Amino acid sequence: MTLHTAVEAAFSPEGLLARVLPGFRSRSGQTQMAQAVARTIEEGGVLVVEAGTGVGKTLAYVVPALLGGEKVLFSTATKALQEQLYLRDIPRLLAAFGFPVRVALLKGRSSYLCTQRLQSARHTTQTLDAADLRLLARVEDWAMSTVAGDIAEVAELDERSVVIPLVTSTRDNCLGSGCPQIRNCHTNAARQEAMKADMVVVNHHLFFADLGVRASGVAELLPSVTTVVFDEAHQLNDIGVHFFARRWSTGQVLTLGSDVAALGQGPARGLADWLGLQADIAHSVQDFKDLFSAQGLQAMRPWDEATPQGVSGVRWQGALERCTRALGEALAALRAMAELGPDFTVIAERCDGLLANLQLFACPAPQGEVRWLEVGAQVQLFQSPLTIAEPMRALARPDAAPGSQPKSWIFTSATLGTDAQLSWFVDSCGLEGAKVLRVPSPFDYGNQAALYVPAHFPKPQEGAHSSAVAALAAQGASALGGRTMVLTTTLRAMRAIADALRQQFRDAGLALEVLVQGQAPKRELVERFSQASSDARQASCVLVATASFWEGIDIAGDALQLLVIDKLPFAPPDDPLVQARATAMLAAGGNVFKSLHLPHAAIALKQGAGRLIRSEKDRGILVVCDVRLGQMGYGKTLLASLPPMRRLSDDRAWLQALAGLREAPS
Repeated sequence: MTLHTAVEAAFSPEGLLARVLPGFRSRSGQTQMAQAVARTIEEGGVLVVEAGTGVGKTLAYVVPALLGGEKVLFSTATKALQEQLYLRDIPRLLAAFGFPVRVALLKGRSSYLCTQRLQSARHTTQTLDAADLRLLARVEDWAMSTVAGDIAEVAELDERSVVIPLVTSTRDNCLGSGCPQIRNCHTNAARQEAMKADMVVVNHHLFFADLGVRASGVAELLPSVTTVVFDEAHQLNDIGVHFFARRWSTGQVLTLGSDVAALGQGPARGLADWLGLQADIAHSVQDFKDLFSAQGLQAMRPWDEATPQGVSGVRWQGALERCTRALGEALAALRAMAELGPDFTVIAERCDGLLANLQLFACPAPQGEVRWLEVGAQVQLFQSPLTIAEPMRALARPDAAPGSQPKSWIFTSATLGTDAQLSWFVDSCGLEGAKVLRVPSPFDYGNQAALYVPAHFPKPQEGAHSSAVAALAAQGASALGGRTMVLTTTLRAMRAIADALRQQFRDAGLALEVLVQGQAPKRELVERFSQASSDARQASCVLVATASFWEGIDIAGDALQLLVIDKLPFAPPDDPLVQARATAMLAAGGNVFKSLHLPHAAIALKQGAGRLIRSEKDRGILVVCDVRLGQMGYGKTLLASLPPMRRLSDDRAWLQALAGLREAPS
């Protein structure tokens, strides 16, 4: 029996999955996707699958991988889905099937306890407050018993805690094979387990970061697996571009200077002017900061000339030369002390890397790459390819030598494009010629959901827009007793809408709590919001968020019944990557709006809208507070990207739909 026929039988109404998984229902779309995955595993090649919400794509790729019996690497965009696969989905199937399969979870170096840095942290406690000292003590207790060393095991540690970087390592500060604690290294242990496993679960960040630096781990794993599956693949290009970027920052240089001074307190004391070297490095960093001090903070600043925008060539060249000289003198001193221990060699390699990157930024950017800088607490310089097309072509090329790379590559997500060829995704990832499959959602959107686009509403650029969004969201939340999420396209709008909502609820005497992204970790906010509808002891909630909340949020049931999007999510026009891609597209004779801006907005809008209906029983209303959706010609393209919800024609229909949700049994 071929793999794809075995998979077809497993997904049939009387098949293996129906017998072993409680609640399993055979779905034609899921079976179609699973068979396509099975054929790709059997025959090799590249498969791109857009699977709508509710298809059940996890089963559709894990089951063929299990039945295929070969080594598979799964990669997800988020640690949350990574852990869901490893801790819930795969174990559930293994238990049901009774297969003796070894599964490993592999995260990045900074996710594991570093026993060497934990020892060092005990001597740097003077910078910690009482709460952080207690957390460090908790980590020390946990370190005595942990097997995996995964820092996520310490529930008390928030992902933003200052303790985490003290007890974990990075590529810059890892001592590698020269570390005194190499035998107790949790990162190495995790990688060794991954090499022995039949299924390995990683995330996109680790995949690209590891390939980018050619470190052991994913890069070492790839030749040993036959199939790679990317879930949440729509994020691949953005994540990959970030990790293939070359980066240099004043923060990296200052940290190096501090580490150089610290080395001088040990066996190398008196053998070089360590404090003088640190001072020279610090002064050269200040030169860079002074270049931009008059221009203020800016998240991303375009840089398409020989020197950054608004900086004189003479001052720029002077800053480059002073920093090059300071780093060069430090490197010479470090290399002279190499015999004193591995610390000197590791820091010398870091210094050499910073020098190499600084020399890169002293020359014009090569064609096909984009350069920008960010000015904040530190000055950061970046240079990256416009897409990941070239490196992905090299990885997934069909003519790879046997055993050198996986033979099957599978990419899937709920949103991958706006046309039948999924060209938005396929082209940016260099997957031309891939087999493409689109599987629609099984949900009955016409009955389960409604779309409302207010016709008489301030335009997005008008000052009254955010307050109008808040008023509409407040109207809906008041009628539903919370159960409302507002997604914004900017932090400024998020804050303005949240403040306006609080004021309106106070004025109306309503006990509705406004949760805002950033006031607590993402997972905690989602849990509080989800529980508010079912726990009478908690205040009803409205959640206002932006950025990462547009996707990866799964709030099933009636906890979320109203989703408000403030405006169409076009990419910021001043984003250097967007500008560079637009320039390249114009030079090639392409239509920038149609081929770049419109697909980006359609994908993001579809991702955001996907938060509303998560199961066959969910019901809700999507509101898009942007008149362009109904008035501009491109609005039809964006509407076509959304699930086929019924349209609410006016305010009266909107109020009736709210009343219908309120009166329906929960």
